[in-house]
Amino acid sequence: MARVTRIASGKKVPAAAVRAGGKRMPSFAPFFCGVCAFVLLLAFAGGAGRAAPSGPASETWIFDRIDRIGGHPTTVLGHPRVIDSPVGKAVEFNGVDDALFIGVHPLAGAETFTWEAIFRPDGGAREQRWFHLQESGSDNRMLFEIRVTPEGQWFLDSFNQTGAASKALINRNALHPTGAWYHVAAVYDGREFRNYVNGIQEGAAEIHLAPQGPGQTSVGVRINKVNYFKGAVHLARFTRRALTPAEFLKLPPGAASGTGNGSR
Repeated sequence: MARVTRIASGKKVPAAAVRAGGKRMPSFAPFFCGVCAFVLLLAFAGGAGRAAPSGPASETWIFDRIDRIGGHPTTVLGHPRVIDSPVGKAVEFNGVDDALFIGVHPLAGAETFTWEAIFRPDGGAREQRWFHLQESGSDNRMLFEIRVTPEGQWFLDSFNQTGAASKALINRNALHPTGAWYHVAAVYDGREFRNYVNGIQEGAAEIHLAPQGPGQTSVGVRINKVNYFKGAVHLARFTRRALTPAEFLKLPPGAASGTGNGSR
């Protein structure tokens, strides 16, 4: 039985024919409203899909093989090799044509972060870009680099660029001997970008760094295959918050060397 609605005049009419402005509402109006709601729902879902990507609170990559790093498949250039060392297994690069490429940006979407690595620089060319996180389709990137002096020492260069904001943290007076194992860290707390060697802060700058999007990583060379690294990498950890030095990874007992002239 059809549902009816009593209007002010007392006349009964079908509910579907509710009057609007004195005129009967077209029969397709409910369908039209339903379509509008569906379109709005799709628009909202699409907007949510464009939100900055997120990842695990912390992700650790151990360099104990060359075909997969941190569970991610790699593309191998040259002949990097797995070695035993005082800190554990590591991948050694020859500084000429060895590198690993990994199809993820482990800090994509991070508003704050701590990027740590345990590595051994072995001298070689003056400029070496040994760990590179690159956003796809842009110049946005994060790098660990070193500069090697003629005397066989090195200093850290930590670089970050997001849009028009960029900063290289370099302390040329913080020199360290090559051929030893070190812990390095780059930290961003939402206001200040800092870098450390063996838990000692070497640089800092106030800057706004927006989260980067998905991308890829290269280890042993810059993403465009220049400035190869001579040395070895044991481990990296990517944390989506700013850690204090007390929370950093520690070198195994007996593996830590002195921090050279950078110790202060």
